[in-house]
Amino acid sequence: MAISGEERNATPSMYSQYTRPSSHRYKNAKRGLPFNVLLVGASGLGRRTFLNTLCERQVVVQEDVENLDAAHISEPMKIQTYTVDMEEDGMRILLNIIDTPGFGDGIDNSGSFKEIQDYLEYQFDEVLEEENRIKRNPKFRDGRVHVLLYFITPTGHSLRQIDIELMKTLGNRVNIIPIIGRSDSFTVDELKKFKKKIMQDIEHYRIPVYMFPSSDDDDDETVEENNELRQSLPFAVVGCEEILDADNRAVRARNYPWGYVEVDNEDHSDFDRLRYVLLNSHIGDLREITHNVIYENYRTEKLSNEDDEDEEEDEEEEEERVANVGLNVAA
Repeated sequence: MAISGEERNATPSMYSQYTRPSSHRYKNAKRGLPFNVLLVGASGLGRRTFLNTLCERQVVVQEDVENLDAAHISEPMKIQTYTVDMEEDGMRILLNIIDTPGFGDGIDNSGSFKEIQDYLEYQFDEVLEEENRIKRNPKFRDGRVHVLLYFITPTGHSLRQIDIELMKTLGNRVNIIPIIGRSDSFTVDELKKFKKKIMQDIEHYRIPVYMFPSSDDDDDETVEENNELRQSLPFAVVGCEEILDADNRAVRARNYPWGYVEVDNEDHSDFDRLRYVLLNSHIGDLREITHNVIYENYRTEKLSNEDDEDEEEDEEEEEERVANVGLNVAA
């Protein structure tokens, strides 16, 4: 499992056309709020461009293919981490991004599923071990993944089998938010139809994705916001690091012969909405669900299995003891 790290500093978003109220619940976190994001999706869907766009600077340097003759040969999936110390609306966030280059490039991707699941469960095991220590480590780093962004290939049809299996396999280990990569390949009507098909598949196959749940304690504004975000699923995103001058306004946009697609314009892309969800409005909810629901379920499952194993060992020892007693009596 290859892991590499780079550290960058990022500035607050300056390109969004919309002013949103802050929803941060952790204003007093002076050391910074850790937030761990896992990016999964096939090559060519713009994961790394998305990462650079999210952090508003070059976190990942795009690599040129040195050997063009071997460019078609798929490599095993890797796990690479990048840490970005950033400030968003007055809140310091220690953003830890885990990328998975090579995912989905092979014929049999079951190994990639297992590797990602092992990574998620390893982070849980680390926390569980730390909780069981008599003396806790004050510098312990919590690596539990708070959200998995799954990049869906823009086919225009239904979810592929690999999409269904991956999200169903990992849905009980992490919050999953499905997004459509390179969504500017669709017309407006095509994108609406594709989104509808995906959500129909998610419902039909009972795929556990993060559905922006509301509680009885939420105010009307929060409930309305969650309903709006739920209607936006899956988020259709466009990533771009190029900055253009449009009407004396700096915008991040992809330039085409017929015009340009603005990354942060909600009429063109869901990127700005998704960025707000990840770094502001729902960062607390994603962290709390990870700790209070997903991790607790895993912890209960893990401890129950260990208890069952201990009981089996006790039964085997008892059977062996009884057998030895019988042999001694016979002798």
